[in-house]
Amino acid sequence: MDLLLLGKALILGIVEGLTEFLPISSTGHLILVGDLLGFNDERGKAFEVIIQFGAILAVCWEYRSKLWSVVSTIQTSKASQRFVINVLIASIPAMTLALLLGKYIKQFLFSPVPVAMAFIGGALVIFWAEHRQAQMMKAPSKAGARVIDSVDDLKPIDALKVGLAQCAALIPGTSRSGATIIGGMLFGLPRAVATEFSFFLAIPVIGGATAYELLKLWINPIQTGGAETMHFGWAIVAGFIAAFISAFICVRWLIHYVASHTFVPFAWYRIVFGVVVLITAYTGLVAWS
Repeated sequence: MDLLLLGKALILGIVEGLTEFLPISSTGHLILVGDLLGFNDERGKAFEVIIQFGAILAVCWEYRSKLWSVVSTIQTSKASQRFVINVLIASIPAMTLALLLGKYIKQFLFSPVPVAMAFIGGALVIFWAEHRQAQMMKAPSKAGARVIDSVDDLKPIDALKVGLAQCAALIPGTSRSGATIIGGMLFGLPRAVATEFSFFLAIPVIGGATAYELLKLWINPIQTGGAETMHFGWAIVAGFIAAFISAFICVRWLIHYVASHTFVPFAWYRIVFGVVVLITAYTGLVAWS
């Protein structure tokens, strides 16, 4: 067993799980950490997509009661049918653009400097969204105004708006969860509802990306030797488990966090992280690829 490769897999798995559902871009972190670890080749890129499914399983486990209720009542419950339709509507825009532009995005944007710039740009959007939501909360409620207390209160038009916002996440460093949560907030959704819908929206989007990556590997397998293939297989298992555990912890924490906190600290983190990457790239302190 290649212990060095296993260690890299565990680190990347933990990074994936901790960043997948926070508005700080898991893809951006994986690109940067993978670059530092020297695990940014063809295998590394496939690995990063596959272990994301471990994070998705963490969401499925956390919301297993809700998901089972939807599945078991889909034929009779209008609420369950509306929930599924909303998730599908919100998934279509980003998945369609990913199929059309994914090759070019990976070719030109999957590198540290563009990721760092997206980190900083995303932070500015978070500041704007939080300021806007604070102003909305201060404004007096209008009589007969629509109340949204949970994801079950969302309409298809709400789902479409969030889905269009999610398209921004195709730029690595933007953050899928950040795009959906902050986009939802800008469109008038409460922070907690936007966050929860982002969790559910991750299931088809990232699940589809993982399935697509596995299909590509099956059609065009990475050419390695027998022992190397076995080591890579163990690395995927280790990364998958690490992503599941760290994502489960993160989801539990984030659910409680958004009840009484804003995303402003994450915006400052994004700026600091992005500036550090740009400075190290400009000065040559880190040989980013």
